[in-house]
Amino acid sequence: MNNSVKNTARLLGAGLRALLVLTLVCGVIYPLAVTGVAQALFHNKANGSEVKADGKVVGSSLISQRYDLPLKKGQETAEPDLKWFQPRPSNGLGTNSVNTQYKLILSGATNLSGDNKDLIDQVRAAQQAVIKDNATATYKVDKADVPADAVTSSGSGLDPDISPAYADLQVHRVAERNGLSVSQVDKLVKDHTSSRVLGFMGEPRVNVLELNIALKDLAAKS
Repeated sequence: MNNSVKNTARLLGAGLRALLVLTLVCGVIYPLAVTGVAQALFHNKANGSEVKADGKVVGSSLISQRYDLPLKKGQETAEPDLKWFQPRPSNGLGTNSVNTQYKLILSGATNLSGDNKDLIDQVRAAQQAVIKDNATATYKVDKADVPADAVTSSGSGLDPDISPAYADLQVHRVAERNGLSVSQVDKLVKDHTSSRVLGFMGEPRVNVLELNIALKDLAAKS
């Protein structure tokens, strides 16, 4: 075997060894180490910020979910189940063709400008629905009291939080539908209102999923 063949064989052997070592380090050891550290130090976040109720995972604190009644015959859009606090309107860019089991939407903003007729019509329709749905025998909602997050979606379309103003607007309806006092439900909202991060970043907010879990527990005890 001449020197050139030997050198080629030596280089191929070195390249193969480097490939095996890098595959082991980058493809096995490093991912396992990162996963282990994440599970040990940030277990909840690493697993999707899961929220549990009655011993079962019922959602994520980072993703909004709807509280709707079952579709009736002939309906294309489900009506909201008004015994629960409702989230912001949800938007999507279409149906998910990858995972159709849960009929997921592709999250995203509408990308409609502020003077777009379709957006204006959507906001007006949402405003009228909020006024109608949250009116009770003893409580009427004024148009000026409807906050922006009650009639517009977030940039992702899946914001899990609502403003304290929108939560407060729903208190009378939720109390009436669940046979609770207004003061009980109002306290529930206040107990689940988070302040600005570090006192100055973001806005006060209420996580709808966590609030509804607490509402379910309160209603069961009453």
